[in-house]
Order: sequence, then C-alpha cells, then structure tokens
Amino acid sequence: MTDLSPVLDRADRNLDDSLDRLFRLVRIKSISTDPAYKADCRAAAEWLVATLADIGFDASIRDTAGHAMVVAHHAGATDDAPHVLFYGHYDVQPVDPIELWENDPFAPSVKDLGNGRKVITGRGTADDKGQLMTFVEACRAYKEVHGSLPLRVTILFEGEEESGSPSLKPFLEANAEELRASCALVCDTGMWDGDTPAIAAALRGLVGEEIIISAADRDLHSGLFGGAAANPIHILTDILSGLRDETGRITLEGFYDGVEETPSNIKAGWETLGRSAENFLGDVGLSIPAGEKGRSVLELTWARPTCEVNGIWGGYTGEGFKTVIAAKASAKVSFRLVGQQDPAKIRESFRAYVRSRVPADCSVEFHEHGGSPAIQLSYDSPVLTKAKAALSDEWANPAVVIGMGGSIPIVGDFQKMLGMESLLVGFGLVDDRIHSPNEKYDLKSFHKGIRSWVRIIAALAAR
Repeated sequence: MTDLSPVLDRADRNLDDSLDRLFRLVRIKSISTDPAYKADCRAAAEWLVATLADIGFDASIRDTAGHAMVVAHHAGATDDAPHVLFYGHYDVQPVDPIELWENDPFAPSVKDLGNGRKVITGRGTADDKGQLMTFVEACRAYKEVHGSLPLRVTILFEGEEESGSPSLKPFLEANAEELRASCALVCDTGMWDGDTPAIAAALRGLVGEEIIISAADRDLHSGLFGGAAANPIHILTDILSGLRDETGRITLEGFYDGVEETPSNIKAGWETLGRSAENFLGDVGLSIPAGEKGRSVLELTWARPTCEVNGIWGGYTGEGFKTVIAAKASAKVSFRLVGQQDPAKIRESFRAYVRSRVPADCSVEFHEHGGSPAIQLSYDSPVLTKAKAALSDEWANPAVVIGMGGSIPIVGDFQKMLGMESLLVGFGLVDDRIHSPNEKYDLKSFHKGIRSWVRIIAALAAR
C-alpha cells in the first residue's frame, strides 16, 4: 500500500483551513423544509460545486422539482481503479426553538469544553455538513500531495434529506447509469464512543399497519348488550396479544423466513462493548428485556425482527366514565425487519392472521403505513473488512461492526435502484444534539474523520 504519511500530514496541516471551509458551509441557512430558505439551499449547493471544482472534480448542480442535487466526478489514478459513490446531504433541520440556543446556530465556532475536548458548534455541524466535509477534505489532501485520487469517485449531495427526500428516487432512477459504482459510502452515522469507530452493517426494515375492527353499527349500552354483543376492543386486544408467544417470538406464519442468526464472532464483539440490559434500559426507567428470551439487548435491537403496538384506541376515553361497548376499535402496529424478510409477505401474513381472528358478523379494514426491506452488508464483505482495518489504524480502539435499529432510506434506494451495497461510516457522537438546539460536532471527530477517510480511500483502492 502507498505510504499514507504525506497525505495524513497534509490533512493535519490543512486543519485550520478545513475548519474555515466548514464554517463557510455552516453559515449558509440551508433549511430544506421551509420555503423561505430556498435561496439558501441553492447557495449551499453552489458553494459545494465550487469547492469540489477547486480540487479537480467535474462538479455541477442538477435541478429537481425541489432542491438541487450536487453531482461530481473524479477520475482515479488508473482507468481501472475501483469506483465509489459518496453520499451526503447539505440541508439542515429548522433551528426552533431558537431561544434554547446558546449561540447563533448559523455562526459556527470552536468551543472548549475542558479536559482537552473541543467541539464545533452550529446547525448542521454533525448532521450532515461536518460529516460530508470530512470526505471532501480527505480528497483535497490526496490531490495536494499526489495530484490524483487512487479511486474513481462520484459524489452525490442532496438538499432534501431533512424534508423526506421527495426528489431523490426520481433522480436516482433518471441517472442510474451515471451514479452506479462498485459501492456507496455513506457518512451520516456515528461512532460507538469517542475513541471507538463503528461501521453499521445492518439496518432494520419496516412494515407499518393500521387496523380497524368494526362490530355493531353504533356504540351500545353495556348493561343492555353486554355479554351478548361482540366487543371490538376485546377482539382487538386478543388479536394483539396473540402476536407474540411466551418466549417473545412473533407468531405470524412465515415471519422468520429470511432471518439468519448473527455470526458468533460478531456477537462476541458486541459483548465487549459493555451494553447490558441494566445500563441500556436503566436510562429509561426499565431493567428487564421484553423481546425474545435469551438474547442480548444489542442483538434484540440490531439483529432481530420485532412486532410493536404503537397505538391503540376505542370506546370512551374522556373524563369520568361511560358504560358503552364501542362500535370500533383501532390499533397501529409496526414490524422491524432483518435479513431477507419480505415486507409484502409480512404484511399479508399479518392481515391473514387478523382476518382469521375476526368474528363472522364483524369486519376489519387495513391501512398501509409504509414498508421497506432490511439492509444487510455481508459481515465478510471485502469492503467492510478493508474499512474496518483502516479505521482501526486511526483510532485508539479497534473499529466495531454494529447494527442499527432504525432505517436510512437512501441505503435501501442504493441497493434496490443501483444494485450497490453501502458502507456506513460516520463520526458523530450520541451527545451531538442533532435536530436539537446547540448541535455540535467534536473537533476530534472532524479531524480524525478526515484522516479516517484518507485511510479508507487507500484501503479500498488496494488490490
């Protein structure tokens, strides 16, 4: 592998200028969800195009029905160099409530917290301007030392991630050939802790369903009809209670099709992270895991599917008491998916189960609330293996491979629409206050994030 010392040294020497460039980007009020900031979003896209062009990228603004995309390309050191797509977003969340900010959210600065810890303050510093600039500055250091990049690099920055990405799928579909690469790099995640980098290899999918059980044609007097008339609340609660057995497993037919056990070496690595049921649940006033028996909290939240009731209502819920048998009862239920579980099959299995439990003189209706498959990067993927080694060379502790309980829609879009796996590496910390007042990004995260991408770029370029 090429000696990285000159590139890393250049990244170190550039740090003050790198910070200045990040500050200039953070000062732009690119709030995508508020039409009042449309011009600011355009300004952020234009600034990024100019910055990428300055280091040799063929960069351009691509207009959409909403806010613009930024697309940039750079050749590799050789024509057959591996090709990566780096994704980030330049838009930010609104700053409300503004009165809770200690400083102007669009006047970034470096704040000394003591004990050697310094942070960069301002809206978007962690989500996602500081993160995307770590990659841009790594490319800059490479170009200044070698005059080229060892990889072929395509960059995609969007301006609507914080407002639902309405233009993203149409844009990917229309520009699939241009954007397709060997893998995608996504820097919108976090570290395990301040000294331990992490690669997210799994993201759970989601199925959402709303069900409405209808019985009598009106609410009934429970004295006159109680014991004879069907009670939809009873029916609904029986249905919901039957979704899990006494061991915590979901009972739907075929539910576990496509669910694989996590490799023992990965689980062993998770066990070293110190996340117990007591310290995980203790923060929310609980202590006993409620999912499948015999599994750790990390396995339950990262690698196992779930069924959760997110809302339930019916009958009289106002002040005082009213003795009625409700005509309707409703619930919202969500399933988190892992592995190769099929959202459509899960939805149909759930609906078939519910229909089988509804009496003949009652009815049920369903309302769909989204569905997406899980994302799983192979634990022995060469891309993951190389990135893990590169990160471990940079940080005090070896990199860990983690899962994520939630979803990042863009990762699914890359897989489904472009046929690419995504490497999720980010340098945010749990206390970065993203989407909240007083957002920050650790200076160490920014500095060592740049150095980390230098190492990952070199690792991915190696044959």
